[in-house]
Amino acid sequence: MKRTIFLLLILVAVNWLASVFHARLDLTDEKRYSLGEPTKRLLRNLDDQVNIDLYLKGDLKAGARELAKSAGELLLSFQDYSDGRVQFRAVDPLRELNDSDRAAFYDSLQRLGIQPKTEVVQSKKGQEETQRTIIPGAIVSYKGRVFPVDLLKGVNVSQNGEADLYNNAEALLEYKFANAIDKITQKEVPLIGYVSGNGEPLNYSVYDLIQNTLKKNYATKIFPLDNDSIPVIPPIFKALIIVKPRIKFTDAEKLKLDQYLMRGGHIIWMIDNLYAEMDSLRMDRETIAYDRGLNLEDLFFRYGVRVNQDLVEDLQCASMNFVVGMQGDKPQLGLIPFPYFPLLQGSLTHPISKNIDPVYSKFANSVDTVKADEIRKTVILQTAGNSRITSTPALISFESLKSAPDPAKFNKPSVPVAVLLEGRFHSLFANRISSAMTDTLARVYHTPFLPVATSEGKVIVCADADIAMNEVTPKGPLPLGMDKDIGYTFANQTFIENAIDWLVDPSGILEARAKDFTLRLLDQKKVEDDRSFWQFINIVLPLLLVIAGGYVYQMLRKRKFQH
Repeated sequence: MKRTIFLLLILVAVNWLASVFHARLDLTDEKRYSLGEPTKRLLRNLDDQVNIDLYLKGDLKAGARELAKSAGELLLSFQDYSDGRVQFRAVDPLRELNDSDRAAFYDSLQRLGIQPKTEVVQSKKGQEETQRTIIPGAIVSYKGRVFPVDLLKGVNVSQNGEADLYNNAEALLEYKFANAIDKITQKEVPLIGYVSGNGEPLNYSVYDLIQNTLKKNYATKIFPLDNDSIPVIPPIFKALIIVKPRIKFTDAEKLKLDQYLMRGGHIIWMIDNLYAEMDSLRMDRETIAYDRGLNLEDLFFRYGVRVNQDLVEDLQCASMNFVVGMQGDKPQLGLIPFPYFPLLQGSLTHPISKNIDPVYSKFANSVDTVKADEIRKTVILQTAGNSRITSTPALISFESLKSAPDPAKFNKPSVPVAVLLEGRFHSLFANRISSAMTDTLARVYHTPFLPVATSEGKVIVCADADIAMNEVTPKGPLPLGMDKDIGYTFANQTFIENAIDWLVDPSGILEARAKDFTLRLLDQKKVEDDRSFWQFINIVLPLLLVIAGGYVYQMLRKRKFQH
């Protein structure tokens, strides 16, 4: 009796300790079951319940099924580390809906930002293929607010098709759910300034950037840099974004930006160093790319980067519809690769662009890094393996598309197009600013001139503004990164969201994007070829072993009691 009570007390103590202290032994090489410290900190600090509806459920193919299983296991970990404040359920929202209700549901999901996916299914080799729709997403709810999570959005497909798609999506699960919880539970939303005054667009070409990228996740305000009555950029702006300036920057404007950076500000530059526009090319069938004269060379050089006067071409590029012939009096259109529209690759290691789909660019310039004290430089966007650089003045002509490009001329791999600069920046205007201006800044505006930054700042220089701009059709603006000729949306929005998060989000959640592990899918050919063998091993053999064990047991008992 005492022994029984003692064992019960030990059992109760072990369960109590397990409920208080959380530990998990992760023996995988890639630590796939371990949450990062920023995620654990976020979950421990939740002040109210977060509900998550995971829609990836039902009769799924291998890749999607494994992704759903991993998402469920991850959310159980979230639930554990949050002491139950994260609750989730896996639901199949399509199961009980008729066709019209399904169409309305798909439409509402797409407005939220979750894209349903059509899968082609074949039960057995030789059987007829069927199509079905799955929803690789979830809805996170908190205090009456909702935040959508698309598990496949912006994920890099790479060369192995769906195998890589689901592999990379699984690696991003922790980031996507932790980022959603972080965003929806933020008590103070960072203010992002969209800079105007130097020809930056404020029309439909930046509609998706401003409405669906900036305003969706941050507070956003337009800041007129050319307004002389505002001599100092206020510190309320956590970051500034400058998109496609067309007018030369004055020294007074550069001084504002310089001192904002010296006070710990962050800036994203999305610039086109050369004038090269599709409107001119379509009108005249050819155009010459030339310098815009933005007067930013000295500023960038001081911070550690140089945007070159050239154009980048790449064999891995987007295609455009061109007239390839005539049928009667009607032109026939065909898709032809256009090397001036390179599809840029992300970093292999940095969270901003690791594992994202290619980024769609147009008439990009190359970027070089130069010496700058105390500045760390990281290439976050680059061309693929077969590129070349065309120096200015560069003639861009549709005539060049009549013949296939010579691969031997595309011999430059990984040309940088976007660079992240981090550290304590040194002012361009040190020893250059007048004493009168120094006195004015100190006495009138109470912002003394700083020759060196007081704290670390971050600058992203992207040598293609079109990355942040959407195409506009007669029906309205398209999503950011969408190529209207092929109807595919690249990862432009994901790249910009990640870039801004890296600049302004102190939580460190973005670091979870650096996770990398292998999704171990079954070989479908081997499954089909060896189906009977593995069915025998898993079903028939255990029954035979049970029968054999029972027979041996009975024989041993019979022999024992015969004596």
